[in-house]
Amino acid sequence: MTHQAILTSQAPAPIGPYSQAIRAGQTVFLSGQIALDPATGLLVEGTVGDEAERVMQNLEAVLTAAGLTFANVAKVSIFLTDMGFFQEVNAVYGRYFQGLTPPARETVAVAGLPRGVRVEISAVAVG
Repeated sequence: MTHQAILTSQAPAPIGPYSQAIRAGQTVFLSGQIALDPATGLLVEGTVGDEAERVMQNLEAVLTAAGLTFANVAKVSIFLTDMGFFQEVNAVYGRYFQGLTPPARETVAVAGLPRGVRVEISAVAVG
């Protein structure tokens, strides 16, 4: 099986040796996104909800580059630096799946995330 890298300028460029997403057959594995603005390369400032909004926009851009939408997402992983952020992040996240069958998901608290962000989200889509 061959793997195809997905890359778009509408989402932040990778900050390490990884791809924004990889297509393997009909499955697309989206790398974790943080609240980097692809236009400026700067982190979004504000609430954790503001961070989550940018993260979801970045994921949407990668999905679009792969010819997919949130309707194709089968699995999501959410990483938070504090479970106290759960409700605020969940509210933003939920808007992107409104009217869709929500994917399988886990949300975990972690000791830290790249660049000191409070939320990172990765996904697996099929399509």
